[in-house]
Amino acid sequence: MRVPESNADVIIVGAGPTGLMLAAELRLAGVRPLVLERSPRLRTVPKANGLSGQIVQLLGYRGLAGRLAAIATDADPAAAIPFGGMHVSFGPLAAPPLRAMHLPQPKLEQLLDDWATELGAEIRRGYQVTDVEQDETGVTVLADGPDGRQRFAASYVVACDGARSRVRELAGIDFPGLTYPEVNRLGQLSVDDTVTQLDTGELAIAGQGTVPTGFTRTERGVFAVGGLSPQHTLMIQTTEDATSDIDDNEPMTLAELGDSIRRIVGVDLPMHSPIRLSRYQFQARQAERYRAGRILVAGDAAHAFPATGVGLNAGMLDAINLAWKLAADLNGTAPADLLDSYHAERHFAGERTMMHTQAQVALRRSDDPAAQALRRLFGELLSDTPALQRVGDLIAGTDLRYPLPNPNGHPLTGTVVADLPLRTETGDTTVGDLLRTARPVLLILADRPDLRDVAERWADRVDVRTATTADRPADALLIRPDAHIAWAATVDETAAAAGPALRDALATWFGAPAPAKAAGVRPAVAAVAVSD
Repeated sequence: MRVPESNADVIIVGAGPTGLMLAAELRLAGVRPLVLERSPRLRTVPKANGLSGQIVQLLGYRGLAGRLAAIATDADPAAAIPFGGMHVSFGPLAAPPLRAMHLPQPKLEQLLDDWATELGAEIRRGYQVTDVEQDETGVTVLADGPDGRQRFAASYVVACDGARSRVRELAGIDFPGLTYPEVNRLGQLSVDDTVTQLDTGELAIAGQGTVPTGFTRTERGVFAVGGLSPQHTLMIQTTEDATSDIDDNEPMTLAELGDSIRRIVGVDLPMHSPIRLSRYQFQARQAERYRAGRILVAGDAAHAFPATGVGLNAGMLDAINLAWKLAADLNGTAPADLLDSYHAERHFAGERTMMHTQAQVALRRSDDPAAQALRRLFGELLSDTPALQRVGDLIAGTDLRYPLPNPNGHPLTGTVVADLPLRTETGDTTVGDLLRTARPVLLILADRPDLRDVAERWADRVDVRTATTADRPADALLIRPDAHIAWAATVDETAAAAGPALRDALATWFGAPAPAKAAGVRPAVAAVAVSD
């Protein structure tokens, strides 16, 4: 057994979007990750087809908006989304709550692979992990690679190796839940010119009749299709009952999708040139714990949701939450319970996502009179603007507020910070620009020298920035590297109240203060003016 030339601080098993995002975030925090991926090369077949919700905002905060725009389409607020077999339109809202972009997973993985590599992450492909052992000092990983079996050592291992995670199994972490007895087939493809779209929105198939766009239910299953694009392409999904588990790693053929369409709606849809073909079963599972000693789980290894468009986003958010906490632990600055907060926060977020995805199952799984009544009632509720806004915020994840251990009653604590426009003495900027380096920031938005004085003893770990913004939401915001607000000072809050609360929040999230004599130089503070 060959010993590797060098070890890492953290071994990441799996180079999907979650693992690659974690590797990049760890490098931003100064940690050495090693990614072990069983596939010898980057993915070429899309497993997911886009990003939506809060992860789009956070990727922008890391300075990736330009790269994403270059390879993605429709990076705009979503006007409508499918939800539980229904069509939810955000037209009545002043601003759609959900941002979405069309981005095939291979392109996303290539972007993240490039970014992580540029930052200095080591990614090894063709390595199948066979065993993981841990003790009080570290973790050892055995993997079969191109040069035979190798042993790798690190302080922590993070399983990003999917719903069938071998690492999670070896760690003894249960993955309770269920697999729904149905098979879903998805195709992104072209259709012949004999298929046209009528003014009613229906698709007319020459010599066979019409099929409606949206969701069509029959006694044999569900057929879902979007309208024709200018390039004569469609996104199609079918759902049928399954009598046994499906191997979603076995390639699906165009003929298999065509047979499924024929069984459900009784037409032969002339299809060709598939961009994406996939087959899968929905699961509703969540790891009972996201940490077992020095082994942690993230992404599909931590959760499987029974709806499309959420798993990839949730996994990348896991990575952003975990990376800075692992780095603080490795650097010796983490408070005692910081790493445990990864499970507390992301398991909580997973429960929220599980709630709305299982609600979608209830809406779409049956077509008896009770299910039809439920869909009618849900549709009526969504005609009310507050209910529509709430559902949109839930799907986007913007309603999430972590239950922080030191709440001070401010409504912003626990939420993701908005990308406020800021003005400094060096010019205009935004909150997102301040978070590109993935460091914590104390953003002071008022004349508060008392707060600068409190933060001085954390100057080695927390960047202090001053700016102004129109309609400031608080006098100051303590922003964690994952963009969540750990503490906020109410506008015009007294120094006697704000100072101790800030000191407590800094210690809770970023460890004990440096000794007064070693506190270092006070962080530079920019003079500012109001930004519109």
